[in-house]
Amino acid sequence: MTYFNDRIDAGKRLASALETFKGQNAIVLAIPRGGVVVGYQIADALNLPLDVIIPHKLGAPNNPELAIGAITEDGTTVLDNNTINYLAITSQYIQEESERQKTEIARRLKTYRQNLPAPNVSGLHVILVDDGIATGSTMKAALLSVKNKNAATTTIAIPVGPPTTIQELKQQTDHVICPYTPDFFQAIGQFYNNFNQTSDQEVITLLQENRKKQTTQTPRP
Repeated sequence: MTYFNDRIDAGKRLASALETFKGQNAIVLAIPRGGVVVGYQIADALNLPLDVIIPHKLGAPNNPELAIGAITEDGTTVLDNNTINYLAITSQYIQEESERQKTEIARRLKTYRQNLPAPNVSGLHVILVDDGIATGSTMKAALLSVKNKNAATTTIAIPVGPPTTIQELKQQTDHVICPYTPDFFQAIGQFYNNFNQTSDQEVITLLQENRKKQTTQTPRP
């Protein structure tokens, strides 16, 4: 059963639920690639700046698709200790995998930001956006990262996610906006009519479009 036509549709629906942030001292941080399409719609509707945050999952030995945690660009890490203990994963492996993922994050940030500095989120209302969520490990890492940077408040805005994950996230952030929480959840794409892959160039273009709008708008009082 589909619920959203595409990521643009999802972003517009989320934006309508985030109207209280319009004109506020806030920023939208989206997880590439698909999350940037959703985040752009929110930022555009609320007249807010848009940037990226790139948490990467840490994969298990010989099974990179199995997440044992996640890490962000600044080294903020969330670990699944139950899985780590069950698989007897060593601290050395975790350190090496963390360095590999940080290198990939740095490469992607350079591609998307094109040498522009990361935004200073201290004192801002941060809206964290993705096109959906499953286990939530990458979102938890992103959330912890912005909390460590003294965000005023944190809000997670996602179109769809399983109820157990959403309830868990609600304990860790100020607000969670998630319009669809189906009990039967296999993959994020099953809830979209169009879930085509987003390209790096599309991410770059959306970030540039947002920056243009932000530099030409009337400054907030």
